[in-house]
Amino acid sequence: MINLLSYRKGKVIEIEAQHEAITFLKVSIDGQISKAINYNQMTGNIKVGDIVVVNTTAVELSLGTGGYHFVIFNYSNEFKELEGKGHIMKLRYTPLQIKCLSAEEENSQYHDVFNNFESLDNHNFIVGTLHSMLAPIASMLKWKNRNIKINYIMTDGGSLPIQFSNTVRLLKNKGLINKTITIGHAFGGDLECVNIYTGLIAAKEILKGDVTIITMGPGIVGTGTKYGFSGIEQGQIIDAINTLGGNPVIVPRISFNDSRERHIGISHHTRTVLSEITKTTGQVIIPILDKTKSQIIEEQIEKLQLNNKFDIVYENGEEIIDAMNYFNLNTTTMGRGYQEDKEFFLTLGAVGSYVAKKFKKEE
Repeated sequence: MINLLSYRKGKVIEIEAQHEAITFLKVSIDGQISKAINYNQMTGNIKVGDIVVVNTTAVELSLGTGGYHFVIFNYSNEFKELEGKGHIMKLRYTPLQIKCLSAEEENSQYHDVFNNFESLDNHNFIVGTLHSMLAPIASMLKWKNRNIKINYIMTDGGSLPIQFSNTVRLLKNKGLINKTITIGHAFGGDLECVNIYTGLIAAKEILKGDVTIITMGPGIVGTGTKYGFSGIEQGQIIDAINTLGGNPVIVPRISFNDSRERHIGISHHTRTVLSEITKTTGQVIIPILDKTKSQIIEEQIEKLQLNNKFDIVYENGEEIIDAMNYFNLNTTTMGRGYQEDKEFFLTLGAVGSYVAKKFKKEE
């Protein structure tokens, strides 16, 4: 028999940080101290001295974003009853399946919104891939227009609990994003939705923001193969937006400081999505760069004839560093900050600048 997960019994020795839905802690397992996470709404409140069973799989595999133990069971919480409304299950048919109140279900106050829906009416959706794209784009939008109302849809391509994202918590505390929606098996947003289509409808009809940013949670999956990466969902999301009458603003993944050749210029992830996966169109935002780097990107666009399929928009993203500094954001991507990977961040600045201008014209 193949074991799909590993788990150990340990003792909580320190609470590092505690929020409403998530607790960061340290556990001792056979004398070895490790970091762990407790999702309070799943496994109950936790305190120093509690004996717990933790999932140790990610740490044993030396994974980065997932490099924590996760509390599966707390012996101090041997009995726990359901609370609140909702009958839609997420993490279905797993030992940790949970129920939530989905915005679409009949017991929801928003049920009729979905039955009466007609169109997204050209609502602007910014479609990214990496979770690290969220904070810079939001900061640039707010830098350009303090009154713009930004909501966020988190897909289930990465982390499933939105509480795992320190970025989302920080952005909400700073007022950079307003409300969140978690779709698919992702959970913990201000609204829960079954899929991307109803998530889009909820963003426009229920949250009623000016712009919605869409990315997965922390922890993109990649395999080094053409189609084997979770960011491939970007293509399906673009098509869903067009199907429902929205306006997709497409965020390419661009870098000139990645050690992997396939990610230089426009990443092969973006090139695959735009050339093969996406069947519809949208605005692809390209930052204005120096001549040499711009030529590499233009050659990639021309080779795949992306300019025949999409509206390629060149925009200045230079103010991204001012926006991030103003809001005191220290975002990194793959461990690299602005100075180590400028073109990545200039792309996000260009996206924010373009949408802020577009929103101003539409006011």
